[in-house]
Amino acid sequence: MAAIISEKFRIFNAKQFLESLSEAEKTHMYFFVGRSSKWDAHLEIFNISGTFSVGETVSGGGWSGVVSEVHANSLLLTTILPTATTTPTFKTAITGGTSGATAVSGTYRYATEEIPPAPIDNQAEKQDVYTELIAAKKITSSFARLVVPRYNWSTTLNPKFDMYRPNYAPTAGGGGTVGVQTALNSSALPGSKFYVMNGEYQVFKCLYNGENAANATGQNVTYEPKSSPSAGEGTFANGIYTEPAGTGGYIWKHMYTLTTGDVLSFLSTDFMPIAASGEASRTAVEALAVDGGVSVVLDNAQGTTGLPASETLYTAIVGDGTSGVVKFVTTAGGAISSISVEAAGSGYTYGSVILTQATTFTDAGLTTGYGSAFTAVGGFEVIVSPEGGHGSSAEAELFAKRVMTNIRLTYAEGSGDFPVDNDFRRIGIIQDPLDYGTTNVATDPTRRGTFAVKLNGATSDYVADETITQTVTGGTAKGTVVSWDTTNGILKYFQSPTTHTDSGVVRAFESNAANAVVGGTSTASGTVDTAQNTALVEVSFTGGLATPEIQPNSGDIVYIENRRQITRAPDQIEDIKLVIEF
Repeated sequence: MAAIISEKFRIFNAKQFLESLSEAEKTHMYFFVGRSSKWDAHLEIFNISGTFSVGETVSGGGWSGVVSEVHANSLLLTTILPTATTTPTFKTAITGGTSGATAVSGTYRYATEEIPPAPIDNQAEKQDVYTELIAAKKITSSFARLVVPRYNWSTTLNPKFDMYRPNYAPTAGGGGTVGVQTALNSSALPGSKFYVMNGEYQVFKCLYNGENAANATGQNVTYEPKSSPSAGEGTFANGIYTEPAGTGGYIWKHMYTLTTGDVLSFLSTDFMPIAASGEASRTAVEALAVDGGVSVVLDNAQGTTGLPASETLYTAIVGDGTSGVVKFVTTAGGAISSISVEAAGSGYTYGSVILTQATTFTDAGLTTGYGSAFTAVGGFEVIVSPEGGHGSSAEAELFAKRVMTNIRLTYAEGSGDFPVDNDFRRIGIIQDPLDYGTTNVATDPTRRGTFAVKLNGATSDYVADETITQTVTGGTAKGTVVSWDTTNGILKYFQSPTTHTDSGVVRAFESNAANAVVGGTSTASGTVDTAQNTALVEVSFTGGLATPEIQPNSGDIVYIENRRQITRAPDQIEDIKLVIEF
């Protein structure tokens, strides 16, 4: 079937995402951080015989790796050979070079601290996200904005621009279609370079790029478009900047001016924001928009001839609109030397320019006809504005199909929900997660994703990312330290079925003061404060234990990004920008 998903639909989805953050029945989006543990290659193993050891080389079927951690059902590995991308065959025998232990390989996922694994869109990945979740912060409408690719004013980097034109299309390789290409050889307006941000953070859309008989694909820019150009550097009127005569002849439409807040929060190296609806500069531009107006007429004959010599003449733009007028100046040889729109008119969905004695006038009011007969040879393309007129909808006109969220993590935000004594390697967005143990959608500004235990009498400080254990009913509870609050004796940790099983079960830590919680690296030992049944530093304890504040596997994870280590510090603020493309 011949079908497409239109850019309009992508823009609609981006706008819906943004609008959902402020609607009466809000969608509650949370930005999250997770994964404090380092990235290593992960190999699932089963049918295990013997015990693998840290530091030994395991191999099988021409593949090998060095063991960095040993768990009940998996190995973490470094130094993969013969190449980093070599993959062990599924369900093949592997053997430890020192221990002599054997196993059968399962799923495998390569990773290093410098090369995080690509996220996977499946249920297992969602469970891992929740297992390793550190904390989440609610995204409000003030934290999000529609964005588009950024193009700066630079005659070196961006010497030429595409122009707005409604009929760009590809030329099919197998024939059957001949399309119109942009000046920079794009076959579609979305994705082409047809707008710019100047040095004053004003955004302009290119209406005309100097295309003429001598320059069929336009000319290079000369002067920077501005709302207040210096003398001799062009004119600005009714939202339109025009280069001075004798230059490339660019015509630009002012779309909006970025506020200081938007520059600080949503301007990145690669993307720039669309001004929010109701912002002053955008509102002023929208008020100038004319539906069906005409700003540009092209001489597609690239040298119309047979016209009266050395004249300035005018003719109406005919079609389904009104009041459009074109001005053209001719050479001594009866060719067009320049063509411009004298009056944009309104209400056009199509238009034509016809040059005959009967349709040509010597004045812009079209009252005095040209007195002599002539026969012109040429063709003109009337470029009608998009629906609503140029500047009526910045999102639609600049094809804003991306949303940027800007989240600032300020020190130990959320009374320690975001700890500063560990790093993180995963970020993302969760839609409508639930408060732990309820069916209520989370609404609080921040939510903790870790378990916690209140300890008494810790013999020393626990260290980040070490394994902790406690003897419990039926076996041993295991976890990995995310944060240790030595002042209040609060230990935050996570538990994963990948690394924390005991006889195939992830066992919960118990409110039992007789059995200490012991750090595997630090050897720190502390007992559970079973009398702690109130909130401490906004962590609600029952018998010295606290569950996460987000229900595991609730809501929908709409974005995951695995990253290299991001280190936090007590005096540090992280400014994290995410761009989601629809």
